Amino acid sequence: MKEDPIKAKAFDEAHTRVARWGRNHPGAKELNDYTNGQQLLGVFSVVSNAILSTIALIYLARMFQWRYITSVVFATGLGMLVADMLSGFVHWFADSYGTIDLPVVGKTFIRPFREHHIDPTAITRHDFVETNGHNCLITLPGFLIAIYNFTCLPSSHLMEWYPTYCFLQALAVFVTLTNQIHKWSHKYGGLPRLVKLLQDLHIILPRHHHRTHHVAPHDTYFCITTGWCNYPFEKFGVWTGLEAIIYWVLRIKPRQDDLAWANKGRITN
Repeated sequence: MKEDPIKAKAFDEAHTRVARWGRNHPGAKELNDYTNGQQLLGVFSVVSNAILSTIALIYLARMFQWRYITSVVFATGLGMLVADMLSGFVHWFADSYGTIDLPVVGKTFIRPFREHHIDPTAITRHDFVETNGHNCLITLPGFLIAIYNFTCLPSSHLMEWYPTYCFLQALAVFVTLTNQIHKWSHKYGGLPRLVKLLQDLHIILPRHHHRTHHVAPHDTYFCITTGWCNYPFEKFGVWTGLEAIIYWVLRIKPRQDDLAWANKGRITN
């Protein structure tokens, strides 16, 4: 019996096709490399951060006076805004430049960004420590410095600079929570009602808002804490402007490594 060439071609394509994204993508399998050492460091970071941030918050609460309420609200909002801005710059740079082969930062910092674009839901399968460990480590020094100031500096200085300390506390807390907020933006079931409400009010990154970033080539909407900065940054061409400057100075194109990982294992004619 003669083989049907159309059916044979369809069979071959079905068995050789590489997943475009998801956990079965060859690149995703290779990048899923969270080590025991990273887990131990993450546990230390999360526990230490929880303790120190709580102590700093208690100090601020004890110093609070109602005459500061307007300043505290403004400082908190500004801290969230700056955290969102910082998340955008970090996210843009890690998505656009560098490789996982870079010493120290490659495996720990660049790798999760490469994995995320070819397996966007991988973050929803990460436990609390893997999701938040790196950011908890980053903000530890800030909480240590704040606690030192609260215990060693005169109360007159602390009261004079109270709104500034509230701003720094909000900034550190929302930098710490950025990956958790990012994770929530990829979950469409099982979210706490409070998280859904905050997303619907666009106080934290909404799910529908973040989808814009996950359209290839992933060159827009990088801010992932609140997402407040995304529209103005796009409106004023912040990312394209920075990429143009880097290309003009260093002749480096953005997202080449990210594209290479996305195409990993694909058959090209």
